[in-house]
Parts: sequence; C-alpha cells; structure tokens
Amino acid sequence: MPRPRDFIIGPWRAVAVLGVTQILAWGALFYPPVLTIPLIAADRGWSQAFAMAGFSVGLFCGGLVSRNVGALIDRFGGHVVMPFGSLIGALGLVGLVAAQKPWLYFGVWVVLGVAMAASLYDPAFGSIARIFGAAARAPITALTLVAGFASTVSWPATQFLIGSVGWRGTYLVYAALLAFLAAPLHAFALPRRRAERAAPAQAVDSRRAVVLPPRGLPFVLVATAFASYAFVPSALSAQLLAIFERFGLSPTVVVAIGMLFGPAQVLARLCEFSFGRHLHPLWSARFAAGVLVTAFVPLAVLPFSTPVAATFAVMFGMANGLMTIARGTVPLALFGASGYGLLVGRIGGSFLVVQSLAPVLVASIAEHTSDGLALTVVAAFAAASLFCFAAMRSPA
Repeated sequence: MPRPRDFIIGPWRAVAVLGVTQILAWGALFYPPVLTIPLIAADRGWSQAFAMAGFSVGLFCGGLVSRNVGALIDRFGGHVVMPFGSLIGALGLVGLVAAQKPWLYFGVWVVLGVAMAASLYDPAFGSIARIFGAAARAPITALTLVAGFASTVSWPATQFLIGSVGWRGTYLVYAALLAFLAAPLHAFALPRRRAERAAPAQAVDSRRAVVLPPRGLPFVLVATAFASYAFVPSALSAQLLAIFERFGLSPTVVVAIGMLFGPAQVLARLCEFSFGRHLHPLWSARFAAGVLVTAFVPLAVLPFSTPVAATFAVMFGMANGLMTIARGTVPLALFGASGYGLLVGRIGGSFLVVQSLAPVLVASIAEHTSDGLALTVVAAFAAASLFCFAAMRSPA
C-alpha cells in the first residue's frame, strides 16, 4: 500500500493529480450536455435532437483520434499530452458559447471530441501505466474510485451555475477551470518518470509478466467486448429515466432511482479495491458483464414497479463501476505495459464511436417501435460483451 507521502512526492501523486483533473474534465466536457443542450437548442431555435447530435459527433471524432493520443502519451507522457487536452477543451467550450451557425456548432464539437480523447479515462490510464508499468492496476482502480464522483459533483454544480449565470456563463466557468487549473496540474504536477526507470525493488518480476500480443483474435475479443459494453451506458444514460417515466413512475421517483447509480458505482469500486485485486481483471470484467445481463432479467419477467426499477439501477451502477476499472486493467493484464497508451487508444477508439451512436439508435427504436424493444437491444449488447469476455483466455 502507498504511504501518504507517496501521494505528494512519490509516483502515487499521479493518482491525486488525475483524480482532480478527471473530475474537472468529465464535469466540464461529458456530463453537462444533458442539462445544457436543451437550453442551447431553445436559445438558437434548433431541435433537441439536432443539438444533441453535436455531442454524438464529438464522441465519434474523439474515437477517431483516440489511438493517436495514446501513442503520443507512450512517447511523451501524460504531462505533455494531457495539458493540450485541457486547453483544447477550454477553447472548445468558449467556441460553444460563440457558435451561432449550425456548421460552426458541429465544428466546435469536433474540437471538443479531440479534447475528450485527450482528457478522459483512456489518456489518464495511459499516463498511469507509463508511470507504474505492470504495477498499474491498483493506481488505476484508485483513480476510478476518486473520479467516480464526477457526475455527483458536475450535475448539481452545472444546475447551480445555469441558475446563476446561464448556460453560457456555465461553460465559460468550466473553460476557465480547464485552462487555469486542469492544464497546469497536468503539466507541472504529473510525475515524469517512466516505469522502466523505477528502482529495482519496485520492478515486477519479469518471469511473471506473461502477456499476449495485442493483435489477432485476443485483441478483437477485448475491443469488441468493451465496444459492446459502451453501447449500454451511453444508451441508458440518455433514455433510461425517460423510459421509466413512460412505464408509469413519477418524475420524483425516477430521479430518486437515478441517484442510486452513483453510490452503487462507488461501492463496487471499493469492493474491487479491497478484495478484487487478488483476482485476474478478466474475471472482474466477466462478473461485471454478468451482473449487467442479469439486471435485465427482472425487467423482462416481473411486472414493472419501483423496486424492480431500483434493483436495475443498483445492478447497472455496480456493473458500470467495475467495468470502468476493467477498461484500464484488462488490457494491462492481457497485453502488458509496453505500448499501453496506444493499446488503450485503439480500444477506446471503438468504445467512443459506439458510445456516440447508441443514444441516436435507441431513441429511434423507442420512438418508432417500443421501449421494450429498445431495452432488448441494449440487453443484447450487454450479452455480446459477456460472450466476448467469456471467450477470452488469459495468458498462462
């Protein structure tokens, strides 16, 4: 276990720094649109679907550049690459305030997509792996435990800022936080060391470092598993609460059920940090995917009710909490720490692309057929993820 001083002057300082900057990045770039986009659409006379399409374009473009960002982190380190992600994000948020024309609005979201690819979990995981090498599992888990509070912080803060300074002022505040807090922390506080230069006592026994080549069927299965999973939280975050309302729950009850997601996420990550570290990460990923698939069963076989919806929200939150950790630890355990930034960038590319398409597809299915079919499609992607993780074999 790290000592307290390691979080100040040791390599574990990376977890403390990235914990703060991940909350800022997720809170400024990823979570606000669910609250701000209806206001942007109303202000500019666009439909909400059109305005939300900008966010999807941003995620899609982030997926296209994700592998390049990962390769840059392998070469130069997060302390060089991630400050640019924060500064590009700040520039994009300012542009979002100023963009009046539709083409300019979508162009700004392209910029913000690049910022997300260089600011969120994948570059943070790549930075940690560069610093810790094969011993990066515990720091990655600790980082997700801290950053899991991003939505808990962001949504109330965004709502407060919208009420105080409007959506434009909200984005200007977030731009300032990215430019004057996140970027300097990345540039000056992230450790610059590489795992290869660690002291011999901290090195991992090379005889235990049996890994697979990051190509062929093993890589395809891992990338497909995470991409299939990406469909689920992206689709449900946009549609689940609305579907529950249409199933007959009151808005107050729906909001209360939605609030169960965050604590369930954190609880699952605490369990992983305390007990799951003794298991191969692939088993944690299989367990998370299995919990998610099982969560759909009560929705399918029981009469819909508040307890059924609450059970689903808790199980979904637990699965998502574990899967976020698995995104960083499974590639590390299977393919090793060498070239890890590029590796998670390749996996993150398909993850972000699928994430960008899911809300549009599920919304269209719900609108033109039924909410039940929409949930069935989401469940099918969860099952595909479980199948891929089950088919994957760890190195001997």
